[in-house]
Amino acid sequence: MLPTQDVIGIWAMVLLVLVRLLQGFSVGGEYGTSATYMSEAATSRRRGFFSSFQYVTLVGGQMLALLVLVILQNTLGGDALNEWAWRIPFALGGVAALVVLWLRRSMEETVSADQIRAAHVQAAGEAQPGTLKLLFTSHWRPLLVCIGVTLGGTVAFYTYTNFILKFMNDTSGIAKTDTSVINFWALFIFMLLQPVYGLISDKIGRKPLLVWFGVTGVLFTWPLLSTLSGTKEPFTAFLLMMGGLLIVGGYTSINALVKAELFPASIRALGVGLGYAIANSLFGGTVPLIGAALQKAGQVELFFTYVTAAIAISLVVYIFALKNKKATHLDREQGDAWGATRTDDAGTLAGANR
Repeated sequence: MLPTQDVIGIWAMVLLVLVRLLQGFSVGGEYGTSATYMSEAATSRRRGFFSSFQYVTLVGGQMLALLVLVILQNTLGGDALNEWAWRIPFALGGVAALVVLWLRRSMEETVSADQIRAAHVQAAGEAQPGTLKLLFTSHWRPLLVCIGVTLGGTVAFYTYTNFILKFMNDTSGIAKTDTSVINFWALFIFMLLQPVYGLISDKIGRKPLLVWFGVTGVLFTWPLLSTLSGTKEPFTAFLLMMGGLLIVGGYTSINALVKAELFPASIRALGVGLGYAIANSLFGGTVPLIGAALQKAGQVELFFTYVTAAIAISLVVYIFALKNKKATHLDREQGDAWGATRTDDAGTLAGANR
């Protein structure tokens, strides 16, 4: 609905950027609250399984977008898409947003009234719950861990689910209609695997899955992407993309839960949301821009190095900043995930939260 550049000049670009910023605020705000909601609503022994459905819905959205693209490509053709049909997905998204708005208004609170009151109890001189002051003064360490946990994962996720479509179109020589189909089926399998990874984390802990993602991501990112750039066979391209997604699944399936476990209820949604937003906007969201720029400059190998280095940084965080099966804030508030008997009294819990 925005006026074009021919009508209002540079203001067309300015308005488009402002709309995208609003969309970014929406995504950033929804991530922290949805991660908090799903982790708090899950039963203690199945937090990994239930929390994994956040990325089932996220990947499902990408899959539906690809399905719409495939249908439009095969029914309308390139000329119609360029002229007017590109607006169809935006219209569908607008309707879907209204449906989601209606659904979320009927959702129940995940914590009890007593827990809400306890979260709002302030110690002397402590900042108000849910504020940046409280986050930066009392919980800045887990915020940094949250950013570190997200950095490599979001770069890898955007590489294998978003940028890879353009990457294949530009480097592999496979037809665009075929690359769309490849992406659709790879994302479909990837979506179905999220709860499987979540269940595994409920058995062995969260840290082993993150370390799996970090180690395999460092070892295989370069071989997978470099091989993909030269393949001409659609099925081979599918297998290579699927290999990358099997690696990324170790992060996507449980990352929201891992971040939620870092913070107490009084600051959880803000801590998770801001940590995710910082890492995602600086690193994950810029993957298509960086990848396209390096492709244009003929330095695509540098992009492989960038993705590998980002995963390596997060691997260091996974190894040294996270403990496996250690009692977390969620364990204390919602029940222990590993069956240990909790004896923390209110004073111990308050001290741990600080």
